[in-house]
Amino acid sequence: MQTIFVQVKCELGRAYDVADLAVQTVPEVSEVHSVSGQYDLMMKCFLEDGEDIGHFVTGQLQTLDGVKDTFTIITFKAFS
Repeated sequence: MQTIFVQVKCELGRAYDVADLAVQTVPEVSEVHSVSGQYDLMMKCFLEDGEDIGHFVTGQLQTLDGVKDTFTIITFKAFS
């Protein structure tokens, strides 16, 4: 399993709509947080090993209604 974080910039006034749509329709999306700064949302996603991250982001997240831009962070190791 691979974990990625995707920061999402939304159309004005659409952040909550995008967050709800992502958690309801994209099974790989584990959590969505509203954040401050250049982006509106931070999505935590779990992908199967070997799944193409680029295809997932461009095909599943960037196509959500209300998404303007994304920034993907690939993780290496989780510490607990």
